[in-house]
Amino acid sequence: MQITMQLTTEQKLAQRRASLSGKVDPAQLAQAIRHGDRSALARGITLVESTRADHQAVAQTLLAELLPDTGRAIRVGLSGAPGVGKSTFTEAFGLYLTGKGLKVAVLAIDPSSARTGGSILGDKTRMELLARDRNAFIRPSPAGGTLGGVARRTREAMLLAEAAGFDVILIETVGVGQSETAVADMVDMFLLLLSPGGGDELQGIKRGIMELADLIVVNKADGDLIPAAKRAQMEYQAALHLMKPKSACWRPVVKLVSALRKEGVDDVWEAVTAHHEAMTAAGELDRLRGAQAKAWMWTEIREGLFSALKAHPQGAALIPDLEADVAAGKTTPTAAAQRLLALVMGPGKA
Repeated sequence: MQITMQLTTEQKLAQRRASLSGKVDPAQLAQAIRHGDRSALARGITLVESTRADHQAVAQTLLAELLPDTGRAIRVGLSGAPGVGKSTFTEAFGLYLTGKGLKVAVLAIDPSSARTGGSILGDKTRMELLARDRNAFIRPSPAGGTLGGVARRTREAMLLAEAAGFDVILIETVGVGQSETAVADMVDMFLLLLSPGGGDELQGIKRGIMELADLIVVNKADGDLIPAAKRAQMEYQAALHLMKPKSACWRPVVKLVSALRKEGVDDVWEAVTAHHEAMTAAGELDRLRGAQAKAWMWTEIREGLFSALKAHPQGAALIPDLEADVAAGKTTPTAAAQRLLALVMGPGKA
């Protein structure tokens, strides 16, 4: 068991990519995804996650084919510190939704080791009941060092899940941090999960995370923790009143939940649907998704430029020398960056 958990991310993903060894027909794969074929959906996500140029070419054709079938799901981002019970809550919430006849896709991002590149990818074991539900689809992916606690291709995986007919997309992120706010650039609602802690915990929550939250859920509101959970609810709600709301049509609220006992999840869903209806009626949802699409485009430009620099023959040879010069104080970081950028942009244009 220990050996399996220590496999690198690339070794784990090799099993997924093995299914792509043959020629992929994007039109046929798109049709299978539209019909809700789970294996086709998994294969499509493996395509968009692959870093191979030939796989990416097919993936972009597939996405273009399916783009008209996307955009109908409710997109919810789940964030919270490790140990707050994200997986337990996600499973309880997912089971509640499938019990209502909805189809739920969970895109769970596992942290990758900065030292070894390893990632456990164990979300199906942490959400065993939901993993067996025919109306649920769980896809763990490694964060791979991507800022924001989300895999680079999470947005595209979300589009594929929407095209497959899933009604709710839950993106469970790595954990709370300053860069974690990237999840807000791809979801309709940002849900922050917290533990009972009252004022002491409130001091440790970054204001930036609080300002992005559309809904705060205090988990573990059961047993002896009920009084603490209620105090935390009041204090978080008071803190939210001091912050400017993200949208004029929605003021964030705080809900109490016991994911372990599956209590309060109905209140969470009520808040999610109320937010979605308010945003849709005000035209804010279309505006938000349009802004997110533009942000996504510029993220791809930055990532693509970075990849082009690392792949450039001269760049690969120049980078170690520039890094050494910057570290030794022989040149400024800006000057070094301009030398690299000139390789792909042309002299005098960096």
